[in-house]
Amino acid sequence: MRRPSFFPVLIGTGFGSGFSPFAPGTAGALLATLIWFGLSLLISETCLLWTTVALISLFTVAGIWATDRLEPYWGEDPSRVVVDEMVGVWITLLAAPAGHIWYGLAAFVLFRFFDILKPLGIRRMENLPGGVGVMMDDVLAGVYGFIVLIVARWLME
Repeated sequence: MRRPSFFPVLIGTGFGSGFSPFAPGTAGALLATLIWFGLSLLISETCLLWTTVALISLFTVAGIWATDRLEPYWGEDPSRVVVDEMVGVWITLLAAPAGHIWYGLAAFVLFRFFDILKPLGIRRMENLPGGVGVMMDDVLAGVYGFIVLIVARWLME
């Protein structure tokens, strides 16, 4: 049987983090969080915000494309595909101040909470076809995490 092309594998597996033998979704979300932290040390807060929005947009489209190409080889919603977790945690991180480790960790935990439990219609997003369904449940989990984190920040300030 043929193997999938390199580029969809690279994108879909979150630069290989999806090959983690333990909790690949968490590994993908952790990599995305570390990328965000690294960027926060290099660029201004405003630039980080727009860079994160650009990453979300780019990787949502690329994730749909990659997943649609990987599912014929790996099956429906394969666990190795973690680009969706990367996008989801970046959405939640939009509510975190640049480089703030505690808010960054809170964003990571909130996203994983919503991604794993899939409440409030998140699971229903998985019924969308192909790569769209794979991506959209994590996008919605990221939005819920963003809402909780932004409300928490507002209450604490």
